Amino acid sequence: MAKEAHWVARLAPLLPAAVPEILATGTPGEGYPWPWMVQRWLDGEPPRAGRLTDPLLLAADVGAFVAALRRVRLPDGPTAYRGVPLSTADAMTRAALDELRGTVDTSAATAAWEAALAAPAWTGPPLWVHSDLMPGNLLTRGGRLDAVLDFGTVGVGDPACDLIPAWNLLPAEARDTFRQAAGADDATWARGRGWALSMALIQLPYYRVTNPVIAANAEHVIHAVLTEADARS
Repeated sequence: MAKEAHWVARLAPLLPAAVPEILATGTPGEGYPWPWMVQRWLDGEPPRAGRLTDPLLLAADVGAFVAALRRVRLPDGPTAYRGVPLSTADAMTRAALDELRGTVDTSAATAAWEAALAAPAWTGPPLWVHSDLMPGNLLTRGGRLDAVLDFGTVGVGDPACDLIPAWNLLPAEARDTFRQAAGADDATWARGRGWALSMALIQLPYYRVTNPVIAANAEHVIHAVLTEADARS
């Protein structure tokens, strides 16, 4: 929370969508044992995969937000939660694959995961990323991106992790629009697909009972990635 409070105000004027304005922060006390934060309310509706008003426009908007973050040159940024090499998620992803046997096509998912791991690693400078662009962290108005929420994972690193909306939100026909707007090369796109798949595989068993919305989105991502893999083969 301290990281979010420090960086959001610095990032806000550099981004093309609204971000939460932090009004106050506080320390544990009076029976509440955690730090806390008050943010100004932002109107809008989270987008839902399969129910987008204009997928191409939204793809361009989200891609422009990703590209704007990549252009930020604020120094001394923290390492982003998913700004690390994709291989750091290998053990958790394979554990999730084992847990999902009989639930999803784990052979196809394993092949897709290993293809992502084989993509060239990021060799450029660490770039700013949000690193958790799930549909629930986006707000739309009139079908267009209006705001982005939850900067608790923001930082610098490999920009691939910010490509996950291509599979957790956008239909296949809008992915190229998003990719062009975000400025992703082939290797970064492949790693982004890997992050989307890894997150979904881990989320599905974890949230199946406690958060059916996230679990349903995880199933959507797995289907999208594996369908795309079939189309490429």
